[in-house]
Amino acid sequence: MAKPSLPQGTRDFSAEVVRKRNYIFNTIRNVFELYGFQPLETPAMENLDTLMGKYGDEGDKLIFKILNNGLADKSEKARAEFEKVLEGRNNAAITERALRYDLTIPFARYVAMNHGQLTMPFKRYQIQPVWRADRPQRGRYREFYQCDADVVGSKSLLNEVELTNIYATVFEKLGIDVEIRINSRKILAALAEIAGGADKMMDITIAIDKLDKIGLEKVKEELTQRGLDETHINTIERYLSIEGSNKEKLIQLEDLVGSMSLGKQGIEEVKYILNYNQSEISNQQSEIITDFTLARGLNYYTGIIFEIKAKGVQMGSIGGGGRYDDLTGTFGVPNIPGVGISFGVDRIYDVMEELKLFPQNVEIGTQVLFFNLGEAESKAAFGLMQQLRANNIRSEIYHEQAKFDKQFKYAEKKAIGYAVIIGTQEMEEGTCTLKNLKTGEQSILQQTALLTYSFE
Repeated sequence: MAKPSLPQGTRDFSAEVVRKRNYIFNTIRNVFELYGFQPLETPAMENLDTLMGKYGDEGDKLIFKILNNGLADKSEKARAEFEKVLEGRNNAAITERALRYDLTIPFARYVAMNHGQLTMPFKRYQIQPVWRADRPQRGRYREFYQCDADVVGSKSLLNEVELTNIYATVFEKLGIDVEIRINSRKILAALAEIAGGADKMMDITIAIDKLDKIGLEKVKEELTQRGLDETHINTIERYLSIEGSNKEKLIQLEDLVGSMSLGKQGIEEVKYILNYNQSEISNQQSEIITDFTLARGLNYYTGIIFEIKAKGVQMGSIGGGGRYDDLTGTFGVPNIPGVGISFGVDRIYDVMEELKLFPQNVEIGTQVLFFNLGEAESKAAFGLMQQLRANNIRSEIYHEQAKFDKQFKYAEKKAIGYAVIIGTQEMEEGTCTLKNLKTGEQSILQQTALLTYSFE
């Protein structure tokens, strides 16, 4: 029999890891609720035509397709059709559904199906796993969670301001120093107009999006392969070389694309967010940085885009998002603008582990272990344990009568902080022995006093 294993790019999570992940989830969820967002969940799989064509050619290749039920036909025709699917061509006879690639497109589908019943602007958050057929590496998995917050039904830039502050608030609560990087797809569209034409927009943004991974020279090579001439590539290189403070970058950008209508709009939007948040975020652990190399290589973004980088660690982005003003239009419901952000929980977890940012008590499960000294004693202990549980004290009783050493070792392995011992004498006197397993301190308490004891 083969040794059991996991699919590449997936993981099991121990109790310790789950508790740490829940700490992140709960922090993000509480901030979402604080800002007036409401929860939504969508199915793990979507119809294939819901997802395809929404993420660009690169993203579409990473969608996990699900084979239709009953594909037992081993005929030459069936094999030929399956080969087409492997080449990236879709065939409804072979596959009609896929695992969701992100939470944004399923959300857009939900809005398109239910927009008549939603109160606009509709603010939702969603915390669920997504799947991508990517090459697994540190911080990049094939199954991972996203935590999204989106607003649809409003073009107001106040939504971008709020989402910027959500990022700042969450990372302040998690203790992570971050850079909130912003750009505008309108600026990138203006760049495309002066460097090859609007039809080169996706070619340019896909190449620019790889700048951090492959470097400037490789980006220039890719742009050449995508049909841009030397003059256009020199313009893009000038754009990518913009540096300095936010103010200095904007001056250089205005000189390059400020005469273009879209460029001017994009610059004004970036300035709006910077000016609005200047005082709000200056005293927090977040820094807003204009990054005009930021592209977010997805087809659906139309305005401001975000990317979050953690300071002090070598890690890719731990969050991102942006405005998508006609995403529902792909589902036959046009003119519903939207903007959203996402938190990459798995990478956030890795950052917090590396920087040792998790609170010490986040890993604690059971707080109190009641020893089992026999049938009568365990029955008395069980009644007291139930009262502690009613007071939200996480408690358990050892499953059988055993030597003290064995029960102490069990508590030690589970990092339980306290042991409660009720023997014959304690039963008669209505007392119990309470031992702090961290300090070794031991005391005799009335059983009623245990109910108000502070187990910290």
